[in-house]
Amino acid sequence: MLAEELIALYDAAREAPPFTQTHPGLTPEAGYEAAAALHRHRLALGWKPVGRKIGFTNRSIWPRYGVYEPIWGTVYDRTVVYAERDRAVVPLAGMLNPRIEPEICFGLKAVPRAPDPDALLEAIDWAAHSFEIVQSPFPDWKFRLPDCTAANGLHGRLVVGTRVPARDLPQLVRALPGITIELRKDGCPVDRGVGANVLDSPLLALGHLVALLAGRPGAAPLAAGEVISTGTITDAHPVKPGETWSTELRGLALGGLEVRFA
Repeated sequence: MLAEELIALYDAAREAPPFTQTHPGLTPEAGYEAAAALHRHRLALGWKPVGRKIGFTNRSIWPRYGVYEPIWGTVYDRTVVYAERDRAVVPLAGMLNPRIEPEICFGLKAVPRAPDPDALLEAIDWAAHSFEIVQSPFPDWKFRLPDCTAANGLHGRLVVGTRVPARDLPQLVRALPGITIELRKDGCPVDRGVGANVLDSPLLALGHLVALLAGRPGAAPLAAGEVISTGTITDAHPVKPGETWSTELRGLALGGLEVRFA
């Protein structure tokens, strides 16, 4: 069964051919069902869910990966890292082909009652700059949509920067589409992106997640207290131990973020 293969793959932290090659006809829905089995397995091992990630919200990278719609996965207590003074150290041991993605994430104080900006803003407790460290058990990052839904949205780690209360960001809705993030490796610029890359705004990406979960039978709806990662503002870039990656964020009162990989 696909679920058993998926669990064994992640327990061993090893690569494997895409499931769409070994399971012809695999659908995104079947991928999510396998991911749900992985989730139950992790809960039995003591993992605790703390939020969700939504991926492939940056339309500019869709052709590069051959995935043309957003996906979602679960963030756990064992995969989230809260940076101290916007700096963190992240070990890469056990991660498969890791890549870094600069993002905006939100903390929820209530369940979003609708996917429109005003309702979403009412549900947000805080906003933060973040890095998601995505991973791919599939060699060379070659896969199809059902592979990604099965692989928990390719989630590896989530590094959360300083959490700023939404009440202290009065222009949040208006500012998010125009923010810019420059991504640097060991101090050298690597990539640059704008908030509008993420489904026109990270806030709208949150709204899309609300709709995605509502349309997925068996998926738990969002809950107060969850951390939500909204998707990469630049492309995803490979990372290795010994490297230090950082950002400069402009257009919103959130600081840049620095992570060193061990």
